[in-house]
Amino acid sequence: MLRKLVAIVSATSLLLTMGSVTANADVKPGQSMTHMKTAAGLTATLESAGVILYVQGGATAGVIGDSISAPNGQMVFHIPITNSKSPVQHVGSNIVFFNTANNSQVILRNPVIDLSKGIVTATVPQASNAVVTILNITNAADLKGKTTNNRATKLRSTAFSGAALTLAPGVGATLATLLSLPAGSLPDGIVFGTADVTINRALGKR
Repeated sequence: MLRKLVAIVSATSLLLTMGSVTANADVKPGQSMTHMKTAAGLTATLESAGVILYVQGGATAGVIGDSISAPNGQMVFHIPITNSKSPVQHVGSNIVFFNTANNSQVILRNPVIDLSKGIVTATVPQASNAVVTILNITNAADLKGKTTNNRATKLRSTAFSGAALTLAPGVGATLATLLSLPAGSLPDGIVFGTADVTINRALGKR
């Protein structure tokens, strides 16, 4: 059952990603994006606990490598940005942890990347709709935006590359509890992955 569900989710994710390439070719002001790549082996660790990871609400995903169950398997998420400045908001997009054994899930709704504070927060419906710090950006102090002006497209693009993401303190234990997993299934501080953020504005706007 788990393998079948993983195959369905993976195939759907790949189709969505392929379908989004053309749509992203003609970028307009305000059409910005976060590309988030999970750490090698994270999806295999989750799958060994019966948990799959995917995105919803305008965000798309793809699998890097043979499968998410491979020892070095990875996923990449493409999450639209719904404003043109920092903190980076992803209104309408969700990251979902789904336990295939009991159909329980934890939704990280509307993730917000705050580079100045070095954190990623999200609303978690399963935790009384609280806004929770879910990820720490461990290299936030070293991230420098690279701005490019493109007069042909009339865009000013600021790119932040290689934000290093780890589960914030307490999040691993909270996820395990909400998903009814054995204690210690998701250790605190586990490396989640990296993120590249590009913010597009019209030329002349700050």
